[in-house]
Amino acid sequence: MTASKLLFTPFQLNNLTLPTRIVMAPMTRSFSPGGVPNAQVAEYYRKRAAAGVGLIITEGTTVNHCAANGYPQVPRFYGEDALQGWQEVVKAVHSAGGKIMPQLWHVGDIRRLGTEPDASVPGYGPMQKIKDGTEIVHGMTQQDIDAVTAAFAQAAKDAQAIGMDGVEIHGAHGYLLDQFFWEGSNQRTDNYAGSMANRGRFAVEIIQAVRAAVGPDFPIVFRFSQWKQQDYSARLAQTPEELQAFLQPLSDAGVDIFHCSTRRFWEPEFTGSDLNLAGWTRQLTGKPTITVGSVGLDGSEFTTFLGNTDEIAQPASLDALLTRMAAEEFDLVAVGRALLVDPEWALKIRDDRPAEILPFSRSALGTLS
Repeated sequence: MTASKLLFTPFQLNNLTLPTRIVMAPMTRSFSPGGVPNAQVAEYYRKRAAAGVGLIITEGTTVNHCAANGYPQVPRFYGEDALQGWQEVVKAVHSAGGKIMPQLWHVGDIRRLGTEPDASVPGYGPMQKIKDGTEIVHGMTQQDIDAVTAAFAQAAKDAQAIGMDGVEIHGAHGYLLDQFFWEGSNQRTDNYAGSMANRGRFAVEIIQAVRAAVGPDFPIVFRFSQWKQQDYSARLAQTPEELQAFLQPLSDAGVDIFHCSTRRFWEPEFTGSDLNLAGWTRQLTGKPTITVGSVGLDGSEFTTFLGNTDEIAQPASLDALLTRMAAEEFDLVAVGRALLVDPEWALKIRDDRPAEILPFSRSALGTLS
């Protein structure tokens, strides 16, 4: 089947209707001074919606907790000024016919002393870390866990109030929730550590709190990954059975859609099957899934472009993606770098204009266009 028949058919889930199957992946851009998204941010997202992106998942937005942020100029999802800014983004995207959800984010122990908004606050994580007599990571108490859970719930409630179409909870890539999932970073001795179920308890409680805050019909997307920023070869689940043990409590807690983060969508997740992570997740949970990972580009790694390099990621064929989609391996397709550099990527795919698609290079990270 052609791209226009697969990627540009509507997607329906309860009260959520997306005009296309193309999702803009969350990508941190750091163009929100003081944590407030401005008119430039609104236009950035509007242009993608106007060009055929069905759902925009925003860059990571920090919840209202003292240690949620880890980077300069990332947007926050609390405070009247930031929420007003996001409301203008919602209006812009809706006016272009798209749907939008914020990615709700807490960076956990990745945060470093000196980071805004309060430089004196260390990272928060499953385990305390002290260096040269200074606490660089605060080991979270039950009170801390409850506070972060409440912050996620409040952010989701605020998202609903300003007209967002759902929320995505960031549970991937070595940030806070993932730090609890991963046995290597979670050596606690309470009910949040040990078994797979215990390590997932914090995320389950957040999902339950979000669901209670927004009601039964507001979509909740959950993003997770096997790989970590610290270790690309890491595997949270070594087998489909372990993956199901991880996913089922999250699904039962109220997740509507799983966003399955991989570096290359075409790589099989487990030996003996061609299914990728989104394919296995869909099969195991029965929930819709989003696939992601170098869609529309050659295999050049994103991390390559974080340093000084002249390397360029060239546009690539979508044939393998479309074959998998036609087989109903996954429901939605998230596009990252290709959309970051080319706001009209979706239109060019729809209209069969591959020669006009822009390549991705490091220079694209320096602008918001």
